[in-house]
Amino acid sequence: MLQNCHLCISFLPRLEAIVEQLNEQNHQDYRIWMTSFPTPLFPVSILQNSVKMTMEPPSGLKSNILQTYESFDNQQLNDSRKPDEFKKLIFAFAFFHAIVQDRRKFGAIGWNIPYAFTYEDFDVCRRQLKIFTDMYETIPFQVLIILGAEVNYGGRVTDDKDVRLIKAILERFVNEETLKVDYKFSESGLYKTITAGSKEDYINYI
Repeated sequence: MLQNCHLCISFLPRLEAIVEQLNEQNHQDYRIWMTSFPTPLFPVSILQNSVKMTMEPPSGLKSNILQTYESFDNQQLNDSRKPDEFKKLIFAFAFFHAIVQDRRKFGAIGWNIPYAFTYEDFDVCRRQLKIFTDMYETIPFQVLIILGAEVNYGGRVTDDKDVRLIKAILERFVNEETLKVDYKFSESGLYKTITAGSKEDYINYI
């Protein structure tokens, strides 16, 4: 298993030579698994002779948030000293994650520079949220915003206007009003917080 091949560009010609030497004399159960982000330097001959699988983020807010919630279980959602607040803020972060992912399809209107945000960015925010909701009596929203917008997601953001934008988006979703039922994430009122419930309740709402 060779992971993150795009991080070792200098090894790729050697890898290509290794793959070209494989033949029917190898053990019948022998396989090479490779993972890589897209890179123009990945050897074309390997791609042509491989079975390829791609993982792309879902398109659209609904499918993106749904995928996030399908990766949870009720134990994770209740794993906090303040389960109601935790669930509402998890939903807010899931919505934020979907927004920043979905903006990419608008090209330069969405972000000045395309960014590869991943589920791991969201998961780090979720784990930090648990720590801060458990540790403090009052939830430190400003700390969550700085960590989320400037560290976890913002660590990838290089354009100064995009830095301001991602913080402004997160502030819309992660704030004291989020803890209220029916807090509207958008002016349309279509997207809003709901009563803290189970995983199934959130999936039904989504």
